[in-house]
Amino acid sequence: MTARVLQTGLAIHCEHLSHYYELDGEEVTALDNVEFSVAAGESVALLGPSGSGKSTLLSLLAGLLRPSSGQIYLGADDITVMSESELLRLRGQRIGVVVQNPSRNLLPYGTAEQNISFAQRALRGYRRVDLQAPAELLAALGLSELSGQRVSRMSGGEQQRLSVAVAMAGSPGLLLADEPTSQLDTDNRDKVGELLTRITSSFGTTVVVVTHDPAVAAALGRSVTITEGRADDRDQHRQQFVRVDPDGAVRLPPDVLATLPPGSQLRVVRRPGGVELVLTAGAERAGTERSDPERPGGYR
Repeated sequence: MTARVLQTGLAIHCEHLSHYYELDGEEVTALDNVEFSVAAGESVALLGPSGSGKSTLLSLLAGLLRPSSGQIYLGADDITVMSESELLRLRGQRIGVVVQNPSRNLLPYGTAEQNISFAQRALRGYRRVDLQAPAELLAALGLSELSGQRVSRMSGGEQQRLSVAVAMAGSPGLLLADEPTSQLDTDNRDKVGELLTRITSSFGTTVVVVTHDPAVAAALGRSVTITEGRADDRDQHRQQFVRVDPDGAVRLPPDVLATLPPGSQLRVVRRPGGVELVLTAGAERAGTERSDPERPGGYR
């Protein structure tokens, strides 16, 4: 059966997104002034070490956490101003979530079709009439062989692929997956990666995946690295914002710091409405960019 596009994916746009939490009486920065966008129908991998803020960003996109500051737009809607009931409805109808452990998404005594049917029960309360029959959805995802199998008899890889199918039961515009291959061998990892790619190409769903695995990231359309709470998006041209700390310190993004040798001197150029930091001539001789403020050596 040929998969069909069910709907257009949800675009994502985050502005000045920060999230802090308290640990042992001290404030911890999970995300710091993140600017992050994903086009509708695009697939993106969030890479980075443990504790870098990847899963926090995923939880914010799902509306499971509220940011300390900033906005998150899904489509035209700012979800940071939504009520809890509005967020619940959004998650129920437009967002699918896949977690690390597939058993948390599945009924062990049910078949694949029964699991999808169960996931669709709540959606019928919203008078949804566009839901695919479970067998049709499994066929569209290339998982027909799982149709009549009980979850308890499936391998770990089969359970995770079914978990992805269950997250697609409501034809969401956005699919969020948190380390969906971390417990799988190479063969099953690749099958899950292929499934996620198929969802974007065949269904038009926007897909965002948190992963440590470069092979999974390579299967998706774009990678964004989260480092120390900041988004390093080398493939997307965008403005980037930094915070001035109370003591006057300016925390530059890692990719900017990489171009500045230790001890670099920056000239402060005052402009209408702001300032510009420009490498001095000494820094230029050290092999960095030109000090001309109209050229790439200047950082606003």
